[in-house]
Amino acid sequence: MTLATQSDAVAVLRRAWPMIAEECRSVLAGELHYQAVVYHCLRMVGVPRAQLGMNVKQYITNPVSRLFQTLDLRHHPNFKGGFEPIPDVALFRADISGNWQRRNCDLTLRHMLLAIEIKASERQDGRLRQGEVISDIRKLAAHREEALHSGAGFYPVMAVVDVAMERTERMTLSSLEASRNAAAAAQVGWLYLSPSTEEVALPDVLPD
Repeated sequence: MTLATQSDAVAVLRRAWPMIAEECRSVLAGELHYQAVVYHCLRMVGVPRAQLGMNVKQYITNPVSRLFQTLDLRHHPNFKGGFEPIPDVALFRADISGNWQRRNCDLTLRHMLLAIEIKASERQDGRLRQGEVISDIRKLAAHREEALHSGAGFYPVMAVVDVAMERTERMTLSSLEASRNAAAAAQVGWLYLSPSTEEVALPDVLPD
């Protein structure tokens, strides 16, 4: 299998989703574990290792999106002038040849086909809140804007693994609705999983 387009990447994510859901529901863990689950399941359905990255750093010099510009302003003066998004799991065009080195950040940005940010409900004495999820949705949208500015877009996906056993430890219905609506408004794909429900909203691929 070789992934050549965003549509290819979305299709293979759809194919992997049932396995991802089953694996995530079988354990209670933190976000790093679920990132590894998503990576593993994508590999299991055939995504080549040289097209699948995890926590790939992509330093963007002089960002054009308002959000990344604002985040850059928070840096120490010695480190201003850029922002470093690090998607949890990302699928790339074959030309990237599995080079996830930080020094390859320009190419990893321009060759990305799909990026997934993952949030999990593992919280001690609390629950996953809409602010955390919506913040990641906005970062995904800004990241896509930066990629489009560089000459190639990608498909952003927000995945929420909300499988805590106790209802009081999962997202409230109002937080879930607000997060789902934020993803739709930003044209960001939405995946949601609880112990008994799941949501898959992957809109049509936008033109590059």
